[in-house]
Amino acid sequence: MAQQPRRILIVDDEENVCHALRRSLRKEGYELFFGNEPAQGLEVLKKQPVDMVISDHLMPNMTGLEFLKLVRDRYPDVMRLMLTGHADMQTAIDAINQGNIYRFLTKPWDDTDLKVTLFLAFEQLDLERENRRLLAMVRRQYDLLKRLENEHPGIGHVVRDAEGFVLLDDEAAPGNMDVVLKVAS
Repeated sequence: MAQQPRRILIVDDEENVCHALRRSLRKEGYELFFGNEPAQGLEVLKKQPVDMVISDHLMPNMTGLEFLKLVRDRYPDVMRLMLTGHADMQTAIDAINQGNIYRFLTKPWDDTDLKVTLFLAFEQLDLERENRRLLAMVRRQYDLLKRLENEHPGIGHVVRDAEGFVLLDDEAAPGNMDVVLKVAS
């Protein structure tokens, strides 16, 4: 089964920046969506699930930082990056701390740096999603074990001998003999 293309929403009020990003990323296999202001970006997010949002910082009606905070609150599984031509240290710190963005990129960008950053961001996103999936699986297994222990007290009790063999007391076996199983190491 073919993997779906990665979906990126780009929000920037400068149309030439959106065109330049489209040109830079056209051969990378991403599905790109664009918004020219944060409100339009939020509309896209309501209709279309995306993996990543890249936002400019200085835009009319709402800053990129405010927008990315909303994205974080409403769509926590979406990777967030900020791209701006008006970079100062405090904006970068606030973007990382308040918007939980993955990276802060400056305009003009280097295409290679941009592509590497996106690649690494998607690797990070994959790890986070896999981590959440595994955590959910462990929680389900823990809940199942608790339920089984409540329904069948002692079912989780394991007795091992000095060599690590699991000892099972099988009352149904003839002669009430102990059954020994070797645990694979």
